[in-house]
Amino acid sequence: MDTQIAAAAPLVTDHRRRFILFLFLMAAMFMATLDNQIVATALPTIVGEFGHLERFSWVGSAYLLAVSAVMPLYGKLGDLFGRKYVMMAAIMIFTVGSAVCGLAVSMNTLIAARVLQGLGGGGIMVSIFAVNADLFEPRERARYQSYSSLVLMASGAIGPVLGGAMSDLFGWRSIFLVNVPIGFVVLVGLALMLPYRKPNRRPKIDYAGALLLALTTASIVLAADGAQVFGSLFAPQNLAIMTLGVAAAIGWIFVERRAAEPIVPLSLFHNSTFSLLLIMSIMSGAIGIGMVNYFALFLQTTTGLSPSAAGAFFILLTGGIVCGSLSAGRIISITGRYKPFAIASLTCSAIAFVLLTRVHVGTPVLLIGAVMALHGFGVGLAQQVPVIGVQNAAPARDVGAATGSVTLSRMGGASIAISIYGAIVGSQLGKTGVSIPGVADIEQLTPKMLAALPEQARQAVAEAYGSAFMPLFMASCVIALIGLCAALMLKPTQLPRVVEVRPTANAEAAE
Repeated sequence: MDTQIAAAAPLVTDHRRRFILFLFLMAAMFMATLDNQIVATALPTIVGEFGHLERFSWVGSAYLLAVSAVMPLYGKLGDLFGRKYVMMAAIMIFTVGSAVCGLAVSMNTLIAARVLQGLGGGGIMVSIFAVNADLFEPRERARYQSYSSLVLMASGAIGPVLGGAMSDLFGWRSIFLVNVPIGFVVLVGLALMLPYRKPNRRPKIDYAGALLLALTTASIVLAADGAQVFGSLFAPQNLAIMTLGVAAAIGWIFVERRAAEPIVPLSLFHNSTFSLLLIMSIMSGAIGIGMVNYFALFLQTTTGLSPSAAGAFFILLTGGIVCGSLSAGRIISITGRYKPFAIASLTCSAIAFVLLTRVHVGTPVLLIGAVMALHGFGVGLAQQVPVIGVQNAAPARDVGAATGSVTLSRMGGASIAISIYGAIVGSQLGKTGVSIPGVADIEQLTPKMLAALPEQARQAVAEAYGSAFMPLFMASCVIALIGLCAALMLKPTQLPRVVEVRPTANAEAAE
């Protein structure tokens, strides 16, 4: 079905100014998304200085919890007050949080500062996609969203390497303090160059809905990480968090039905396109983001590759994402069709996971790398589809809320999937019942320890992990197929072109 309807003209009509603004936005996105990755390799150094190894996981979890809790709220605030100042506030909070992290005097201070960072980082990620919707008409937006996706992937790829290098050269505090000048430059750039489009409605903040949604999302993320934080998904503390999450979700639905300006309007769910893209986003996050760490573990345990050699294989994965994202972005920009790419994306990933279930000890590593490249290409094909789709499906007044919802759903899918994958691998390794000479606990076996084992013991470890990963890849294939079903059910929508509404749009921008 074609939908050649009028679309609002871009907020900025000068192409050069628009491109410079986009570069500022990408700098902010890189800063926010890199932060969680760059900390990973510096954590052992931080623990060595502050101690408190039992709080190790909270340095990462605190940031993720705060980001997840505020994403929908920032989207709605942008709709109510205008995206320029809401985004600048998010960058300011993130920059201040980064400074406090860099000056932390204890583990507790650092964890609290990470929460402050996350309160800004969640707003940056949501606001950038929403500002893109103001800057670019729907078809052109597809191309620029693909560049945004590349920034997300690049931050994930180089974050651990950059974090280790900066920690060695300048100390761990530098990984936080480097955000301060970047944040200041981006703030000044947006203040001078980004016009303010004032929304044509009276702001009414749904405080109860915001609090309940924050509790719901934070509970989901924390419960999904319960195995690491509390030692078991079924620990009493984790069960209490799950109960709190369910109660908050029920309360949120009750409040949103009566709110004048709901944080996430329930009317969005009446649109089948929005609901299907949300499902697709959850599944894409699970197999795209959630699988990254497990690919690394699979390569190191079943093929004997060193961490650096295994890391090199991620060039194939990232290269596939780059090729898929750039290709899809350009073609969507020309044709206005995004459904074929959603279908092709999840089909490629499903095929890749089916092939990985056939991998055994001794399979050539280049063949495994080719399958990873296929999966990466599939992820790249639909990297920007959910955001573009919901922004096109939602009313203009709710674009920010819709963008926040789909961004949150991707992260939520990744968080839940990581927990599921870990439970699958852990349970399968526990069933092996095989005593391997020189291995007291197979789950605590590091790559260096594995390399020092005799050949026969290494072979036994590889076979144990190979067997453990087979059901994980099968589960990932099922997740991809669920997403594929949602993609097949999408309406064959065509993105609209901008028509001659520029005088009105420019008048609004001038105001």
